[in-house]
Amino acid sequence: MAGHSKWANIQHRKGRQDAARSKLFSKLSKEITVAAKMGDPDPDKNPRLRLAVKEAKSQSVPKDVIDRAIKKSQAGDGDDYEEIRYEGYGPNGVAVIVETMTDNRNRTASTVRSTFSKNGGNLGETGSVGFMFERKGEVVYTVSVGDADAIFEAAIEAGAEDVESSDEGHIIWCADTDLNEVSNALEAALGETESTKLIWKPTTTTELGLEDMQKLMKLVDALEDDDDVQRVTTNFEATDEVMAQL
Repeated sequence: MAGHSKWANIQHRKGRQDAARSKLFSKLSKEITVAAKMGDPDPDKNPRLRLAVKEAKSQSVPKDVIDRAIKKSQAGDGDDYEEIRYEGYGPNGVAVIVETMTDNRNRTASTVRSTFSKNGGNLGETGSVGFMFERKGEVVYTVSVGDADAIFEAAIEAGAEDVESSDEGHIIWCADTDLNEVSNALEAALGETESTKLIWKPTTTTELGLEDMQKLMKLVDALEDDDDVQRVTTNFEATDEVMAQL
């Protein structure tokens, strides 16, 4: 899934910008608050919260911000949030999944719909593109952790399904329900992960040229700019030449 891993790298680079970073912190904090609200406020007893905290740490969210987000759940914050997934199409029929967490379903639906239409996309029905993705656990390690053979061996030993190693790092996939167990086993063998989260992994991809890729980036940027949107996933494929020109 070259397109998928490149997309992760685009997001990583964008995350270094200050404005994007502050927005990212607030989205990660919201996920921590809701995860703590839905289960135990102790990450060791709440797998979803543990993963949310781990992801926040990997993005350099300060410990006091994480602690504050957990405390908010005990004070009643997060009571009204519901998770809603939207599906639609971007330029050249690229599939787009938008995961949101909102306290106002009508506001979010309206914003997501207008963002799609203003940026050359179409919001579809639930299920309209979901069949082109699988729900998976994703664990990422930097290149420095080890060579491809060592990572593959550790991943299979930990119960993972697949590994993609490149010059940019190692991406390990597992069944969504196994993520907590697999990431724990990997950390015991390889140390702290760079990222651990549930993702939508494309099973089919759509190749884009430069112009469509620029349009897609504009759509995704606009969606991610909405405070209610937690994550945007697409199934684009693009050549290295196209990626280099973005």
